[in-house]
Amino acid sequence: MLGLTTLQIAVAIAAALGAAFVRGLAGFGMAILLVPVLGLAIPPREAVVVANWLGLLIGLVGLKKILHASEKSAFQIAGMAVLATPLGVWLLAIADPSLARLLIALIAFGSFLLVLLPKKPAHYAPGMGETGFTGLLSGVLTGFAGMPGPPVVPYYLRREIAPDLARASMMTIFLATSVAGVVSATALGVATVREPLFAALLFPGVLLGNWLGTRAFGKISDRTWRSFTGLVLGLAAAAALLKLLQN
Repeated sequence: MLGLTTLQIAVAIAAALGAAFVRGLAGFGMAILLVPVLGLAIPPREAVVVANWLGLLIGLVGLKKILHASEKSAFQIAGMAVLATPLGVWLLAIADPSLARLLIALIAFGSFLLVLLPKKPAHYAPGMGETGFTGLLSGVLTGFAGMPGPPVVPYYLRREIAPDLARASMMTIFLATSVAGVVSATALGVATVREPLFAALLFPGVLLGNWLGTRAFGKISDRTWRSFTGLVLGLAAAAALLKLLQN
């Protein structure tokens, strides 16, 4: 029904497990890592919808705990992102697939560069303008690339806040954007019955990977966590650009 080879499905499951482990440990990264890989087997727009379905399903795991541990800004960003997601879905629907792959690769690379910028001063508090713009851009990227993380990750990682607060806040935002992505894609006719079926096939691997990553999160230091998150973004950017050149 999915029209994929056994090898393609096996690679997708392995990628889903690895990407979910990163998500459980870092609080983000699943879509950034998974969408470029899925985009090699299925059209980019389908890969984006599958990633949003998986983000929705895994976001429900431990939801109550994540919500209570999130910063107030997470709900503000999530609200703005939900409103902006349909714009991203519309852009995805009209974009040429080759252009979509290029933009997705550039988005992954841009997120890595942003994290390399100097950290904000201690006790820095983002204003409503920065928070709102982060939500707006996150929503557009959710609909277009299935990647709400590039603006959200620097928003939290460049500040001196506890890893558990940053991680929970990002997970709260990504659940909201996943819901918005699925609903918008369905309403605008971008989604089909294939994407939830593919997501259901990959979800056991996502569930296992996320569980392993969550267990590892409580055993590493703040510095190690921040270094790991930067490494994840760097590898995702390099992989996305490499795959683009190979195409």
